[in-house]
Amino acid sequence: MKKYEKKPFKGVASKKEKSKKLHSEKPDPAKGTRLNKYVANSGICARRKADEFIQQGLVKVNGIVIDAPGHRVLENDVVKFRGKVIQPIVDYIYVILNKPKGIITTVTDDRGRPTVMDIVGEKIKERVYPVGRLDRDTTGLLLLTNDGDLAKKLSHPSYEMNKVYHVVLDKDISKAELEKIRKGLELEDGLAPVDGISHAHGRKNEVGIEIHIGRNRIVRRIFQHLGYKVVRLDRTYYAGLILKDIARGRFRKLTEKEIIMLKHFT
Repeated sequence: MKKYEKKPFKGVASKKEKSKKLHSEKPDPAKGTRLNKYVANSGICARRKADEFIQQGLVKVNGIVIDAPGHRVLENDVVKFRGKVIQPIVDYIYVILNKPKGIITTVTDDRGRPTVMDIVGEKIKERVYPVGRLDRDTTGLLLLTNDGDLAKKLSHPSYEMNKVYHVVLDKDISKAELEKIRKGLELEDGLAPVDGISHAHGRKNEVGIEIHIGRNRIVRRIFQHLGYKVVRLDRTYYAGLILKDIARGRFRKLTEKEIIMLKHFT
């Protein structure tokens, strides 16, 4: 199946004047690091979530609450998140996990349900978090990291990261129906483009499907639209990574070669 690669967008820096007071007022783009990037690179969350934390007033710079994600953090600034000093991580870690069914893809769960972090446990000393989500009943490949920039790129729709799923349906599906899906179904939230689809393992109720869109429960909704129920959904490929020799519920750190490949995709 075809692999997709998107080049990152290059924005134009703003021309605000430097302020000698609290530099959040008129930051100099030529100096410092954006606050959302600083928080994300501290291993707390991805950049998008960092925006939310900052806007919620959970981040202080030099003792002052800063709610502007674009605020520039300078070299000697002290940044705190929920009262604790944070600093960008120099050495990033990348973990590939074969997620089991019934596990929540979050760092914590307010209902006390098991999360992917319970699997990683104390075996990974560094603070990591999942990139994107797999719903509770979906199994398979999940990436965890503390690299905020990479997590942002992988999660952003503009990069169109391709994913492959193995789908088991409640009944056989014809080639004609697969062709309908391949051409793109019109769902309630718009067209659902598909990059590739075919029967899998020689069975008519099993399908391999490749997509790059990341809308909520999109694979399940595609088949439900045609009257099929997804019995099992397993992600086998994501942004160039594949699950190889990783048992369900197990994980490992990416190899240097995999890390280089992953960054090439972004």
